[in-house]
Amino acid sequence: MEPELKIVNVVVSTKIADSLDLEEVALVLENAEYEPEQFPGLVCRLSIPKVALLIFRSGKLNCTGAKSKEEAEIAIKKIIKELKDAGLDVYENPEIRIQNMVATADLGIEPNLDDIALMVDNTEYEPEQFPGLVYRMDDPKVVVLIFGSGKVVITGLKSLEDGKRALKKILETIKEIQEM
Repeated sequence: MEPELKIVNVVVSTKIADSLDLEEVALVLENAEYEPEQFPGLVCRLSIPKVALLIFRSGKLNCTGAKSKEEAEIAIKKIIKELKDAGLDVYENPEIRIQNMVATADLGIEPNLDDIALMVDNTEYEPEQFPGLVYRMDDPKVVVLIFGSGKVVITGLKSLEDGKRALKKILETIKEIQEM
């Protein structure tokens, strides 16, 4: 049985304007926090979908916390509409790019992390410092955290397909090691 890969965070970026007056944006958007002495961008938290948007003077915007690219797109469209309705000059349909996805899965087995650390290249395992094994995979280019419980976190993903490929590779590697 294949373990189920669950996307838990999608980070996207886009550009919604040539430039923005963040003081003005802070007045328009309801859940906006703008404290330039602490952070150069404006932070806007939405409850539906549950995401945080970081908006910068340059017009660049990052959205984090979404469970899918579609969810991030809904949030960004919501913000664009609010800004447009308030008379701000923003782009109608900006290109939205996935920067990072984080996924989790349960392998359904308890892997021997010491064996994996010994036999697999690009792994780090120092249980005194961190309970998981860190595996920097080259293809797909992702970072995988493997825990003794069989739980796995994959980060650096650009697509769900990459996540499935990484998961398959991990399972094959662990099976090979267990058969030795």
